[in-house]
Amino acid sequence: MATIHIDRILETCIKRDASDIHLSVGRPPTLRIHGTLRSLETKVLEPEDTTALMKSITPDRNQQELQEEGTTDFGFAFGDGARFRVAVFRQKGNISVVLRLIPSRFFTFEEIGLPKITRALCRRPRGLFLVTGPTGCGKTTTLASMVNYINESFDKHIVTVEDPIEYYQTHKKCVVNQRAVGVDVPSFAEALRRVLRQDPDIILVGELRDLETIEAAIRAAETGHLVFSTVHTTGCQGTINRIIDAFPHEQQEQVRVQLSTSLISVLSQALCPRVDMPGMVAAYEFMVVTAAISNLIRENKTFRINSAIQTGKKFGMQLLDEHLFKLFNEGIIAAEEAIDKSNNPGEMSDKVEAVRRSRPPSPGEIGADEDDDAIRHQLRTS
Repeated sequence: MATIHIDRILETCIKRDASDIHLSVGRPPTLRIHGTLRSLETKVLEPEDTTALMKSITPDRNQQELQEEGTTDFGFAFGDGARFRVAVFRQKGNISVVLRLIPSRFFTFEEIGLPKITRALCRRPRGLFLVTGPTGCGKTTTLASMVNYINESFDKHIVTVEDPIEYYQTHKKCVVNQRAVGVDVPSFAEALRRVLRQDPDIILVGELRDLETIEAAIRAAETGHLVFSTVHTTGCQGTINRIIDAFPHEQQEQVRVQLSTSLISVLSQALCPRVDMPGMVAAYEFMVVTAAISNLIRENKTFRINSAIQTGKKFGMQLLDEHLFKLFNEGIIAAEEAIDKSNNPGEMSDKVEAVRRSRPPSPGEIGADEDDDAIRHQLRTS
């Protein structure tokens, strides 16, 4: 019964183009569709329901981890065309499950709106390329698209270390070996410690989540490998500061020098619901490490990086707020979304207001009624 039930929920998720499924006691199964939560018209889940649904998809090893740690993560295939990433955890003594639908195909750079220079960066023989942003902003999809482009275009050996493996990459022009943390290798750090003996050209690290992994990734980039990874940060400037701050104070100067020579690019993204059609669109902040930016990193002047990005448009660079405003101005995202996702909401609010004054407001647009005047004032003074 539980297996049939979970199959129906998974099929509904795929049919309705949802990104996530939430299974929690006291609420019907809930889908996230284009950023908004929608409950299915089924029974409210009881504790025995979420337990049965969890057991129907969770491997024994992960059920054991759930008993010991209170949480577990894994991935699984559903039929021929879909994969899900799953997080199972305890809350109030009950089981909750969140499933993320992994798209069944790779996207082109044009489809996800990546800057044109990304192709040239993927051809680089060495360096560190970071994709950053909050959870659920599409970092994994962006990285998978880059790896697939390399796989289709060049003769390389690609080694990935992921937790769990989300996109399965087949051998095309490249030899691709994908290692799952907890299944094929105990940790990211251990995988990176061993990877240099495996003759890799490209290394993908699912996430730079601890000091040991960050050190190993920088070392791999310095020793002649192209390394891709993700960091949960917003903005290029903030990403560099976060990495440096992860090190003890006495090592930070040395790390600045290492990053200034090994980092080649940071792509920071935010995912926004569209208003012109159903779906989502990614807004990007993009930095290519030029000689000028390399000097700023080395000399601990990261506060000037945003200015360097603004003057680096010929390299395809842009700030997140510039892209958000462009998407709003073209009618692709709502004003509220541009303000909420921006790094400088006060300034964005002023720009949105200037546009609103020059044209009739669309329904739901910030500033469309008097109540929003107070919001704008608060944003400007915060």
